[in-house]
Amino acid sequence: MLATPRDRHPYGWRSSTPFIIANLLPFLAYFTGISREALILGIVSYLVRMFGITAGYHRYFSHRSYKLARVPQFILAFIGTSAAQKGVLWWAAHHRDHHRYSDTARDPHSPQKGFWWSHIGWILCDAYGETDYDNIKDFAKYPELVWLNKHDWVAPWALGIASFIYAGWSGLIVGFFASTVLLWHMTFCVNSLAHVWGKRRYATGDTSRNNWFVAFFTGGEGWHNNHHHYPACARQGFRWWEYDPTYWVLRLGAMVGIVKDLRQPPLAVRQSKRIRDGHLDVGRFRSHLAAAAATAPAEASEFIDALTSMAERAGKRKIPTA
Repeated sequence: MLATPRDRHPYGWRSSTPFIIANLLPFLAYFTGISREALILGIVSYLVRMFGITAGYHRYFSHRSYKLARVPQFILAFIGTSAAQKGVLWWAAHHRDHHRYSDTARDPHSPQKGFWWSHIGWILCDAYGETDYDNIKDFAKYPELVWLNKHDWVAPWALGIASFIYAGWSGLIVGFFASTVLLWHMTFCVNSLAHVWGKRRYATGDTSRNNWFVAFFTGGEGWHNNHHHYPACARQGFRWWEYDPTYWVLRLGAMVGIVKDLRQPPLAVRQSKRIRDGHLDVGRFRSHLAAAAATAPAEASEFIDALTSMAERAGKRKIPTA
């Protein structure tokens, strides 16, 4: 079934209290000041940890778009965990559900449930707190990753303490907390902003968009329509001008032998299901149906589901342009 605001879960305000407080802590910079060391620390930690999320949590653990040996695999997971976005197996398992059930009621953060929900609301509820290990069996077989997933506080606490030792209170507030909060919300923008603002090159079954703004601040993750069109590849900027530094670093890793089997988008894939060639934009059609379903009476749901199925079947065929 299509996702609608009716599918949202209640917020768990008590369990979300630490997260809410963390979002407010950067304002303490008014009292601590912003030292040069803290500012440099914040920028560097943001870029390094964003790479841990984009190259690690997302392109490697969620989609297996390249291969790593066991030691660099753990290092990349540890860097990603230091971003304080919960455990690596938790993150990847939920992201796989996002692709499997995109924009349906089972999608954890579909924007069809509301922009706020897709950005941060789903994190504030308790429904998605557990790790579905059955959904991540390929990596759950590694004891060190299971340990890191269960002790996801170790990496961010270690970085926070190191930030304080290096640059004092300013290092902790600005270098760690401010960069962490910015990193959170730019990552969340991939789930929210990159599904409502931007251009659609491919006729995917969801509302993903290519968004240059999100791509710039997330190391290339903003080419989201490209990604939903072909999730298995490590490159998300399909065109030479599509800024994707995460992929460039991975290319460098492949050159020195750390990264193996770096998946590319084949030419046939890049030229398939393009909207400009006449393919039905199923994702946009479904989003309009979802908006209708949100206000339609319950007895109309079967009719809307039937229209959705028809659209999905039609999306597999190209619409004649002449």
